[in-house]
Amino acid sequence: MRKLDPSDLYNIRGQLSEDECLIQDTVARFVDEKAMPLIADCFEQGRFPKELIPEIAELGLLGSSIEGYDCAGLNSVSYGLICQELERCDSGLRSFVSVQSSLCMYPIYAFGSEEQKQQWLPLMARGEVIGCFGLTESHGGSDPMNMNTYARRDGDDWIIKGSKMWITNGSIADIAIVWALTDDGVQGFILERGMKGFDAPEIKHKMSLRASITSELYFDDVRVPDANRLPAVTGLKGPLSCLTQARYGICWGPLGAAIDCHRQVLDYVADRKLFQRPLAATQTVQIRLADMARRITTGQLLALHLGRMKDAGSMHPTQVSLAKWNNVRAALDIARDARDLLGGSGITLEYKPIRHMLNLESVITYEGTETVHQLVVGRELTGINAF
Repeated sequence: MRKLDPSDLYNIRGQLSEDECLIQDTVARFVDEKAMPLIADCFEQGRFPKELIPEIAELGLLGSSIEGYDCAGLNSVSYGLICQELERCDSGLRSFVSVQSSLCMYPIYAFGSEEQKQQWLPLMARGEVIGCFGLTESHGGSDPMNMNTYARRDGDDWIIKGSKMWITNGSIADIAIVWALTDDGVQGFILERGMKGFDAPEIKHKMSLRASITSELYFDDVRVPDANRLPAVTGLKGPLSCLTQARYGICWGPLGAAIDCHRQVLDYVADRKLFQRPLAATQTVQIRLADMARRITTGQLLALHLGRMKDAGSMHPTQVSLAKWNNVRAALDIARDARDLLGGSGITLEYKPIRHMLNLESVITYEGTETVHQLVVGRELTGINAF
């Protein structure tokens, strides 16, 4: 009887097309050869590895699902596999690509004018322009309509005043997709670095996503031309549809972190000997390893089917919430258990689970907390909004 792949017990790989396998292998090779050797030091130093951006762009990973504008035009499953392999390295690396692709390039593609698409998307696909996404405010959190950032019309311009919080890529971004209240409802604007009154200081002293840049955004009467307004959407539909795109990638990404933890702990318990036998020979350890594999396999099946539905145009946002909730929770539990199985070694960056565990504490909170996604599913089941 053939031996199963411990990271793929249900042979998800066998369900992928040749192109999807090639994309996964290409990103995996980049991660193993270029990103993995850097990431522990970057995490310890609190530094995002900006030197990787040119190769990330060259591989076509920025805006990979967009058709045209120098983008790769890949399917949704391919984008999911990209997220999985990047987060196998670090959540911060996947977050960078996710924000650039799903939260910045997507709204320009979906809601921007043709002039905006031609101006920004090719540059962003090549990594020559970096974007960030400004929706969350310090007092708002899970309630996006609790928004104080306001844009008022002034002739052919808009004057924007307010602030945003917990913004990935903020202090290295060349543009920011900012959502603000107007007299006509929530609208999106493209703010450019250097606009007077626009500042993006970095948030320091984080214990999670340390290899990622997180910033605040401040708008002190920033004057923005109407040509920088996203014309094709008004209301929360705009930012929420962007978040659905990003959450889809998160349904895949944490599985990479879980797989990385599982692989390392499998190797560790095979080599580590206590009481004259390897840890892997004990029933309790095997049960814990098997439970990790169960969670990974369930998550893989959810993610793949969700991707196929997305490519078929039948995906529902509630289905994204279910997969995000399940897969991030599974990955966080696996990282915590893997850290425990490593014993004292598990608290050092020589081993990966502590880094993944700390990162996943953020991933389970951003793009909708676990509770928010549970309530989204509950609302779908009952028809009653309990928010």
